[in-house]
Amino acid sequence: MIEFAIVGCGRIAKRHAELLGTGQIAGARLSAVCDVRPERAEAFGQRYDVPWTTSLDELLARPGIDVVSVLTPSGMHAAHVIAVARSRRHIVVEKPMALTLADGDAMIEAADAADVRLFVVKQNRFNVPVVKAREALDTGRFGQLVLGTVRVRWCRDQAYYAQDDWRGTWAQDGGVIANQASHHVDMLTWFMGEVESVHARGSTALVDIETEDTCVATLKFRNGALGVVEATAATRPKDLEGSLSVLGAGGTVEIAGFAVNKIRTWQFTEAQEHDQAVVERYSVNPPNVYGFGHQAYYEHVVDCLRSGRQALVDGHEGRRSLELVAALYESMASGREVKLPLRVEHSRLGRG
Repeated sequence: MIEFAIVGCGRIAKRHAELLGTGQIAGARLSAVCDVRPERAEAFGQRYDVPWTTSLDELLARPGIDVVSVLTPSGMHAAHVIAVARSRRHIVVEKPMALTLADGDAMIEAADAADVRLFVVKQNRFNVPVVKAREALDTGRFGQLVLGTVRVRWCRDQAYYAQDDWRGTWAQDGGVIANQASHHVDMLTWFMGEVESVHARGSTALVDIETEDTCVATLKFRNGALGVVEATAATRPKDLEGSLSVLGAGGTVEIAGFAVNKIRTWQFTEAQEHDQAVVERYSVNPPNVYGFGHQAYYEHVVDCLRSGRQALVDGHEGRRSLELVAALYESMASGREVKLPLRVEHSRLGRG
């Protein structure tokens, strides 16, 4: 049994704790929780009948913990991941892995120095429709890639940001790109390849926060394809869509729903007999925007730890999508097209 501890008992931690604390992940068990707010830590501890603490040092002093899931605000990830690495525990860290590339690099270096595994949560890669689309990509069915698009139209009102004072801040959170859309940005580069340049515009439309709640961007990929990012937390009155589209010379796939969960279009110039079955069998309706991917993600983590297999999203892969997120913020701040590899000059993300 692989013993997991959770650091950070906020909104997303409910999903992690539910899976680990109720036996939904074979071979994994929740063994302790930590949060600086005692009422949150105690509530999680009592609900899942595990020890709780407000001190990370105290948590890391406990014997028997194999993996620590770091679910704290994004701006705190680096400090917490580095502390966990130094305690010789494996690490799961929520998206984005950090807010600056320097922090991301420090996290990777700490994990490597301690010889522990660093897993970055990108659960949408495990959504079944996304898995089937990636299989089509890997077998060459798209041919020459032409255009990739992600669209996030979600609702985050002022009450959402008022839950915690770090939400919507430059130093700890970022805006819709760093938070809500970071999974979708990751999927775009996972399907379309390395990015050459980006040009982004952002605005703060409907809420009182430091960062953006709306962003549009165009991307140029090194393979010649183009990309579009449309992301907003200003959809009203409720979540509408989280989608991915991939267009190539050989076919088009659109995965929509509000959590990249429903195949809307699956058409290829050279049809295969199983194509209709893909559409019929692999569209699912999750209960919320988190989808079902977290369960498959944790099963993947357990498998990697037991078998020694390469993780789908390790620290280096997490850094790749982080660089794209950071480039989008640099473009928003400068008003110019930004080329990768990135050199940050104007962005306040992770800096306050």
